[in-house]
Amino acid sequence: MVARTETFRGGLDDVRAFCAVVDLGTVTAAAASLRQTKGSVSRRVSRLERALGARLMARTSRAVSPTAEGLAFYAKAQESLALLDEAAETVRDAQTVPAGHLRITTSIDFGIEVMPEIVASFRTAYPQITVEMLNTDARLDLAANRIDLALRLGGAEETGYHAAVLATLAVGLYAAPAYLRRRPAPATVTALRDHDLILARERFGAAALALTDGRGRTEPLSVTPAIRVSDFATAHRLTLAGAGIGHLPTLVAARAVESGQLQRVLAPWATRGAALRAVTLAGRVLPARVQVFRAHVRDALAARDGAHEAEDLEANTVEIQMVAVDRS
Repeated sequence: MVARTETFRGGLDDVRAFCAVVDLGTVTAAAASLRQTKGSVSRRVSRLERALGARLMARTSRAVSPTAEGLAFYAKAQESLALLDEAAETVRDAQTVPAGHLRITTSIDFGIEVMPEIVASFRTAYPQITVEMLNTDARLDLAANRIDLALRLGGAEETGYHAAVLATLAVGLYAAPAYLRRRPAPATVTALRDHDLILARERFGAAALALTDGRGRTEPLSVTPAIRVSDFATAHRLTLAGAGIGHLPTLVAARAVESGQLQRVLAPWATRGAALRAVTLAGRVLPARVQVFRAHVRDALAARDGAHEAEDLEANTVEIQMVAVDRS
């Protein structure tokens, strides 16, 4: 229900001053309680009466007392002030106490392959916070969809959003044991040209890969993929099915490697992937639930740093608009 502004035009401070006079019995006591002058409190009460078009206080040279209308207004006003104070306290607590409902979004591949373990450990650490995940590669407006935080890979910088870089992800080469039984793993970077490559890219024709070994050596390679898809989730499934050597983020492939479903090819050669950013609305203080979740994701990725190559953590913050996952 939307409040009708025409029903009440008085100021909140005027209402508080009136209630203080009724509570304490005198203007003097109310002024002392509110740390205002007697004249200021009297003017507030008079202004409230004019706004309401009714006399709230009966005044004599010695005392003031509420009228029948004043008592009726006081009863409702006190209840409303208590609710407002409670609402304000709830908002203040949200900035310092990690609790409530957290609504997040990320890409489908990252949401399926990386986030389950992170969300599970987060819920263990903060059971008082409920989590809602929206996994989609579509651009979602944070305000319109009531999203607290978006985890995005890559993206151009635009105004309107705030983003903290959590990690820079490496993208490695992986193959299923079934594929490697048919086609022995390449021994050199150039030997990749003789294999069926699965790339998550939108451009047609040959694709350029800049592979680095992490020790300063870089090998540029132009390849024509056997299968080209629009997202890493599909590339991951095709690689698991033995369709070829997949070019996948190390974090996305990590669980399949641990279970033996995929094997790393040409390690430690990889391409430097996009930055993972935690995107929030700009210009506001983040609730505690969002702050602790962002820190938990950063710490979880740092814990995987050695095994899964989630490296180069950054603490700097930039202004961007939430964008779709960068596949180029």
